[in-house]
Amino acid sequence: MTPEQILSNPPRVLCQAQRDSYFETGCLMLESFIPIDVIDHLNEVTKTFIEKSRTLAESNDEIDIGPGHTPENPVVRRLKYPDKSHQAYWDFTTGIIADVAADLLGPDIYFHHSKLNFKWGGGTDEVKWHQDLPFYPHTNANVLAIGTYLADVTIDDGPLAVIPGSHKTQIHEQFDDNGIWTGSMRDEDVALYDTDTTIYMPAPKGSITIHHSRAVHSTKPTTTTGNGRPLLINSYAAADAFPYTTPKNTYSPHGRTIVRGEPAKWAHMDGSPCPIPPDWSEGYTSIYAQQSDENSRPTPRDPGIRPNL
Repeated sequence: MTPEQILSNPPRVLCQAQRDSYFETGCLMLESFIPIDVIDHLNEVTKTFIEKSRTLAESNDEIDIGPGHTPENPVVRRLKYPDKSHQAYWDFTTGIIADVAADLLGPDIYFHHSKLNFKWGGGTDEVKWHQDLPFYPHTNANVLAIGTYLADVTIDDGPLAVIPGSHKTQIHEQFDDNGIWTGSMRDEDVALYDTDTTIYMPAPKGSITIHHSRAVHSTKPTTTTGNGRPLLINSYAAADAFPYTTPKNTYSPHGRTIVRGEPAKWAHMDGSPCPIPPDWSEGYTSIYAQQSDENSRPTPRDPGIRPNL
C-alpha cells in the first residue's frame, strides 16, 4: 500500500498528526505509551534471562553475550528471540503495539521478528549508522521496527537516533570496499546526509520509538552504567510485503504470523532495488558482533557462501 492508501484507513490508536509525522520523517516517538505495570512485568521476565546467562561461557541460540561476560558480571547483549523465549513477550508483541504498526503499515500486517537489546555502559556498545531493509529485503519497504524502553533512557544511554527524511532516499550497501558485510553504512554514504539534523529519542521507560526500515539510524555508545538499557524491539511488515531473501534462522518462530487483518493475495512491488545480504542460514549473533568484527572470519558478500558465525 502507498502512504496515501494507508492513511485513508481510520487509525486505531494514533492520531492523524502522528501518522503524518511518521511518513514525513521516517520515525516517531510516543512517550510513556505503555502502562508501567506491563513494563514491570516484562522486566521481571527479563531478569530471569540475565540470571540464566550466568551459566554461559559463550553465546548460544537464545542469548548473545558480550566481551567481559562472567557469572559475577553478566554482559547480555541480546535475547535473540524473545517471542520464542517467553509467552509474556509474545503477548506484548500482539497487543497495542501491533495496533500502532497497523496505523502505519495498513490494516493487514504480519509480525516479522523480535529481539531484546542491552547496553551495559563503558562506551563499547555503539550501533553505527545503518538501514534495516538491507538485512532483510522485501518486495516493498512497508516494514518498521517498534522499540519499547524497559528502563528510562537519557541522552547518555544511547537512545535511538534517526536522520529525518532518510527513508525517502536510496538504500545503501552495508558491505565494505572488499565486499565484506559490516552491517553498517560506508563513511562516504553517511556523508551524503546532514547528521546535524539527527533526531535523538531519550524518553522514560514505557515509551516507544518507531522507525521505517529505510530510515538511516544509529545509537551512540552508552556512557552510563547500571540497568543495561533494555530495549525490546518488534518488527512488523505490511501483509503485501514479501521477503525475497529468507535465511530461515534470522526469523523468529512466529515470523509472518498475521497479527492484524488478513493475509495478502498479491505482493506489492515498489520497484526499489536493494542489495542482497549474506546467507546467514548457519547462524547470526547480533549487530554488535557484526559491526565490531568479532567473528573469526568476515561475512562474505557472496550469499552462496555461509559465514562462520
